Amino acid sequence: MSASNPLKKFVEKVNQYPAPISAFLMTKVFRHKVKLAGTTSIDVVATDGQQVEYRMKNRKKVQNHIGSVHAAAMALLAESATGFIVGINLPGDKLPLIKCMNLNYVKRATGDMKAVAELTDEQIKLLCEQEKGEINVQVKVTDETGIEPVVCEMIWAWVPKRS
Repeated sequence: MSASNPLKKFVEKVNQYPAPISAFLMTKVFRHKVKLAGTTSIDVVATDGQQVEYRMKNRKKVQNHIGSVHAAAMALLAESATGFIVGINLPGDKLPLIKCMNLNYVKRATGDMKAVAELTDEQIKLLCEQEKGEINVQVKVTDETGIEPVVCEMIWAWVPKRS
């Protein structure tokens, strides 16, 4: 029997509210727990427990020298989305850890950024059943024109929490 996950319970509860309220509440909690995400004003748009959508507006504080979202901010967006979807699907007695971030910047970004991360049914089953392991979490980062300026590979591991 796997341990209860308070983050998953929270997401399930707030998803009962209308979408704007749900997104607002998840964003507030996420920014509170992940301080850098609060600094960069990452928004949680929505999640169904298997997929999550995050957004980052192209504000001055996340821009590079040419006025687009900085490469490090795009990496944070992808890592945040994948970490959230892993975090809500792990049993409460497991700890998620980013193991590898491979990012290939292939085009110049324009405007606001969006990241959509998702897990397969098989991956969720692994997270729930294996004491420790790792998975490659799919994430697509796009700009406001719909292009994918960065191609990401995010490998997440999990281990038992220490008592």
